[in-house]
Amino acid sequence: MKKLNKTIIIAEAGVNHNGSIKIAKKLIDIADKAKADYVKFQTFTASEVLSKNSPKAEYQALNTPKNETAIEMGKKYELSINQHLELKNYCKNKNVKYLTTFHDLKNLKHFKKFNLDFVKIASGDLNNTPFLKQCAKLKTPIILSTGMSTLNEVSNAIKILKKNGKNLSITLLHCNTDYPTSMHDVNLNVLKTFSKKYKLRVGYSDHTSGYEVSLAAVALGAKVIEKHFTVNQKMIGPDHKASLNPAELEELVLKIRNIEIALGSHLKKPTKSELKNKNIVRKSICAIKKIKKNDIFSLKNIGVKRPGNGISPEFFFKIIGKKASRDYIIDDFIKEKVK
Repeated sequence: MKKLNKTIIIAEAGVNHNGSIKIAKKLIDIADKAKADYVKFQTFTASEVLSKNSPKAEYQALNTPKNETAIEMGKKYELSINQHLELKNYCKNKNVKYLTTFHDLKNLKHFKKFNLDFVKIASGDLNNTPFLKQCAKLKTPIILSTGMSTLNEVSNAIKILKKNGKNLSITLLHCNTDYPTSMHDVNLNVLKTFSKKYKLRVGYSDHTSGYEVSLAAVALGAKVIEKHFTVNQKMIGPDHKASLNPAELEELVLKIRNIEIALGSHLKKPTKSELKNKNIVRKSICAIKKIKKNDIFSLKNIGVKRPGNGISPEFFFKIIGKKASRDYIIDDFIKEKVK
């Protein structure tokens, strides 16, 4: 597991390999160059996930051939267990780690061959009790996507996972399962709801266009960000258009790392870099008119100007009404005892 103060960035390749190992390896290269923590694929057998009567989702229908059925589409994007193991092995010479989402029990049986850091459960299986039980029994940290769900459904899924996996580490990913997700449907405040209610690590699976919502999620406390990317957004396939291009993925990773640095400490105090400017920018009590010894300080003869080397303005009204102990010319700092 990564350190908790570092955002885990999952570059979601998904099925954007279009069934090609060559393209899949290219996606790994892109994720590696972008300095993502993980590159994630999807492991499934179409006939195990889809019935012959399964329709395509609206976004799938818009981005795939019209005369193609959902199960025909699914078969085009299948990779065998051996092919997935080949991709995992390809990652060994890279600085990005392999991850996959298992979508059916048949393929989940091969989980231990992969020695993965996480079990990633897709939103579509959040209410799949037999699948959740088997995932929990693997005794591996779980990342659970929560698209299309109610809070009660999320609670029930967590209950099943905890019941079947002792001391199980669970990360909840807020997401919206529409590609691309409208800004009106993002509801990032759910991250706060999850954190408060479940006391679990939270993250965000981003299906919006662009990546500004991912950055906002990190600022709100997301410790895992998952974002689709592709070799080329013009390729034919269900997810390419809603995915980042290689340059955008690099920008996303860089900006998340900058936000992590910027979040910094919870302690409010001047930073080392500020201290050199403190006296220059702050102000002191000074004469705004000539003042003779024994004159009374008033709003008419003293004011506040930079720099901050003299008496702080916080004592301004303690100086008012006192007698001057010496002469002052305009812009002289007032040098009096303040009790």
